[in-house]
Amino acid sequence: MVRRLMWVAAATLAIALAGVPTAAAGAVPSPNVNQQWWFDSWAIERQVWPLTQGDGVTVALIDSGVNASLPDLRNVVLPGKDVTGGGTDGRKDIDEEAFGHGTGMASLIASQGTGTGFVGIAPGVKILPITNRDLGDATLVPAIRFAVDRGAKVINISQASAAGPRECPPAVQSAIAYAAQKDVVILAGAGNTGDTHNVPNFPASCPGVVGVGAIDNRGVPWKSSQRQDYVTVAAPGSGIPALSRDGRVWPQGDGTSHATALASGAVALVRSRYPNMSARDVVQLVTNTAVDLGPKGKDDMTGFGGISIRRALRQKVPANAPNPVYERLDRVLAQSSSGGSGAGSGPSAAEEDTGSGNGGLIKIAAIVMIGIGVIGAPITIAYDRRKKRNRNLPPPPPSYSGGPGPGMPPSFGGGQQPYGQAPQGQPPYGHGQGPYGPPPAQQPPYPPRQGE
Repeated sequence: MVRRLMWVAAATLAIALAGVPTAAAGAVPSPNVNQQWWFDSWAIERQVWPLTQGDGVTVALIDSGVNASLPDLRNVVLPGKDVTGGGTDGRKDIDEEAFGHGTGMASLIASQGTGTGFVGIAPGVKILPITNRDLGDATLVPAIRFAVDRGAKVINISQASAAGPRECPPAVQSAIAYAAQKDVVILAGAGNTGDTHNVPNFPASCPGVVGVGAIDNRGVPWKSSQRQDYVTVAAPGSGIPALSRDGRVWPQGDGTSHATALASGAVALVRSRYPNMSARDVVQLVTNTAVDLGPKGKDDMTGFGGISIRRALRQKVPANAPNPVYERLDRVLAQSSSGGSGAGSGPSAAEEDTGSGNGGLIKIAAIVMIGIGVIGAPITIAYDRRKKRNRNLPPPPPSYSGGPGPGMPPSFGGGQQPYGQAPQGQPPYGHGQGPYGPPPAQQPPYPPRQGE
């Protein structure tokens, strides 16, 4: 993400435990949709989990590491790597803030709900944690390559930094091209300064990366989400609880970091459902089944629209449907092959194609993957650390099923209405309308919400 997540309250979110048998990954708790509102918006339990929970897919998380000892994540997180030289295998969260950014993003994707009841949208996936403090070439490039070489099918980068004069540093572009050649989808946050200086942010600005914007529970773009033409799709990113590295559930986070994690989980679900579909085709499918949320057609805040997982799992798109992520990458690589400036890479990128179905990209990969050194100055650190750190958070209560912890207000968020419940008189994000509404009439409706 571009700057520190804006956590509205330090109260503990109480999510009731209610075991429910589901499809591929076995029994996981049923989420409380008044807090994890995206489960309702995306019809996860009714229309997605009966088809897939993400089994067989590894999502690489380039972030601050993940606390793999938490009950909710203990059986999900694989040994990874610390590209900063910290000596860990990624299964420790080194975030200097109390929250634990990497742990929170992992929980949105794959939390099992074992200790808290907080559930990820793709509980069948495995998380490959790659610890990286910033977006400098010296660490981001090996992080991407490690993820690809360890079998990740999706790479989540919930980080962003000002792109500078180039939309993408050459060495980073080379690593992204290598991932595309090896059939890996990369997603990154569009950036969190859209309501201020709104400069392009990389790696979301890099050709070959799915740039993700943030929306709230009404489908309205989050005010700080970047306004840039590289935004491909949008996902829930406002009012998003997540697990902290100490095992409690933090309420109400905002940012394209959250949106990217949930979008990565969505892509993992599609990849699990269609294991033989290429990365190129998966991105085309997700892009063209998105729900148009802003002005008609593509816009700079939500791209082609809000991701609709259930559409992507059930619909087909024409072979000639727009695929701007790969079209941009193809242009960059074609320019490089004809002698222009563009991507470079190390020798491993010229290995023989393994049948990813990436067409013209594969044919020119060996030509464009030429060595380019690390650019001079390190990229600005992605986490805009807040000078005031909240070190006085209350300890987590003994159980998350029994309501707020000792001394906590009766509702999390300092008495404000919980996210997932839309403002008075307004329906939640798409509830009852179109592809984001309840399932068809022959299926049970969603539980009613307060104020509806």
